[in-house]
Amino acid sequence: MKTLNLLKNRLLAACIMTATLGCSSLAMAETPPDFTINFPTGIACNGFKLRIEGWNVGNYDLRETKDKFGITRTIEAGTGYVLRFTNWKNKKTFETKSNGAANHTTYNSDGTQTVALTGHNVVILYPTDIPAGPSTSLYMGEVVFTIDTAGNYLVQSVSGQSVDICAAVS
Repeated sequence: MKTLNLLKNRLLAACIMTATLGCSSLAMAETPPDFTINFPTGIACNGFKLRIEGWNVGNYDLRETKDKFGITRTIEAGTGYVLRFTNWKNKKTFETKSNGAANHTTYNSDGTQTVALTGHNVVILYPTDIPAGPSTSLYMGEVVFTIDTAGNYLVQSVSGQSVDICAAVS
């Protein structure tokens, strides 16, 4: 499970600046994806394997600061990846386009992280998270969660609209 949590954290970083519905497939048709991640059945979606492919067509800026207590905070903002989600069982896909988002992360002194995502972001919850996954959702609004030292997510709040990507490709 540790390896899957590391994959989840990498995917979150890769997808921070994500999407809205209705992507143009032009970038996807002409070039191979910049990344591909395959999630086993029951990790990102219940009942099927989920593949996520991403094309980096956007841009973003990363800034890091430390407060007077030595606490590190980062802000990533901009646009990012065109994404394609594929259900391996039925081959149905869901696509997004690059759009605006921001990720505010505080690296707490106890080794945990507090993350506030705003704009268009994809969040993948595993069975070990709270609320328990598997789930993969596109949020258009704000999501606040903490990440414990084992890489598990605890969602604190969600506001705005969301799309259940697992349902969209079922």
